Amino acid sequence: MIRNEEQALPIAPADVLRALELVKLPASGQSLTASGRLTEIRVDGGKVMFAIAIDPTEARAMEPVRAAAEMAVRGLPGITNVLVGLTSDRPAGEPRRGEPGPRAQAAQRPVGLPGVKHVIAVASGKGGVGKSTTACNLAIGLAQMGLRIGLLDADIFGPSVPRLFGLSRRPEEVDGPSGRIMLPLEAYGVKVMSIGFLVDEDTAMIWRGPMVMSAITKLLRDVRWGELDVLVVDMPPGTGDAQLTMAQHTPLAGAVIVSTPQDLALIDARRGVGMFQKVSVPVIGIVENMSTFSCPNCGHVSHLFGHGGARREAERLGVPFLAEMPLSLDVRERSDAGTPVVATNPGSAEAGLYREMAAQVWSALSGGVALRRQAPRIVME
Repeated sequence: MIRNEEQALPIAPADVLRALELVKLPASGQSLTASGRLTEIRVDGGKVMFAIAIDPTEARAMEPVRAAAEMAVRGLPGITNVLVGLTSDRPAGEPRRGEPGPRAQAAQRPVGLPGVKHVIAVASGKGGVGKSTTACNLAIGLAQMGLRIGLLDADIFGPSVPRLFGLSRRPEEVDGPSGRIMLPLEAYGVKVMSIGFLVDEDTAMIWRGPMVMSAITKLLRDVRWGELDVLVVDMPPGTGDAQLTMAQHTPLAGAVIVSTPQDLALIDARRGVGMFQKVSVPVIGIVENMSTFSCPNCGHVSHLFGHGGARREAERLGVPFLAEMPLSLDVRERSDAGTPVVATNPGSAEAGLYREMAAQVWSALSGGVALRRQAPRIVME
């Protein structure tokens, strides 16, 4: 297609829509643009993001359409990255006329990621409790045990993993069986993928639920993880779309819940435990972060946010308690610098606690406490 100088302006959503007119639906022959299936198209410089609405039973048939849409938009001048996902807002329930029954639907659900033995979520009921720092150092601790480890940053609205690992370059893309796929970056023996590699650090991700779900699904499925013993997923805080997407699309082997000792955080942690239990994901354990603070000058130990609350909550809920992690200046400084404490100060007390946590998590996974399972059928009432 020949573009004149006036057209050689920054890409706009209208340009994307025109490109998608060439993509046809397999059943009707209707153009994707005219089908009404497109979510809001977001353009950030050379990056384009949108999703295609589908019925759950269309997932396999619509994958070639998704790949064709991605290729069509990549052909526009100035495009550096395209994020296209398939999304369904219809909750699972009784099948419509002509749809397969529950047993056939269950057979269509994904059963895991190729080559990945266990997927675990590191989650919290609220933000600011040190969940990402825990996920990062837990992943490195597992890698130091000789395991093959990956870390997926699924916190779409606040990706912290690029900063924690000191990574900022874009992932390389290669041809895959159904289109272009990304190769994860690597640091400290861990394969890493994050939405933060695809957007600028100061870009606000103002997305509705379907776009969040599509982005997480793409980061899971369109990445060549290779052979992994454990994929650690740093979840966004809360119990919303991202958590349900993970539970529906991936057979999670278990979840680690991070909280601080204060009552407000424990209330939200309790909700997090309840959510994972409701969707049949085993809770591997609870971590109490910022449990104590030791003054670097005099050595006096203070309990700034209370103490022991997460341990008592774990006992009350009947789930394992994994660790009491101190509020540490060294951990904070190394995290901000992209030099995680487990990797760069392995002799510290904090690194030892993270390694003990990693050993407990692996013991639960390899010992069968966190069981492999099929992705659950979630019904919203």
